[in-house]
Amino acid sequence: MAEDIEAKLKRYKTAPFDSRFPNQNQTRNCWQNYVDFHRCEKAMAAKGADAAPCQWYYRVYKSLCPIAWVTTWDEYRQEGTFPGKI
Repeated sequence: MAEDIEAKLKRYKTAPFDSRFPNQNQTRNCWQNYVDFHRCEKAMAAKGADAAPCQWYYRVYKSLCPIAWVTTWDEYRQEGTFPGKI
């Protein structure tokens, strides 16, 4: 499984099609991958496991989300006021 993820990360160019978000507006896709990345990191840290599989979510949200949004969300997380459940 880890080899499969590593292979996908090496071939990664931009966010692939996600059938959960079929429309042109990718705002929800951006949000979901940002939240999934931080959930994944938290879960892996709790297990004491390597967080390498989480890099997929990181790359997807980095390619979809405007930097200003990510910066704002990071500030909210640090302040403890982030509206999503991580």
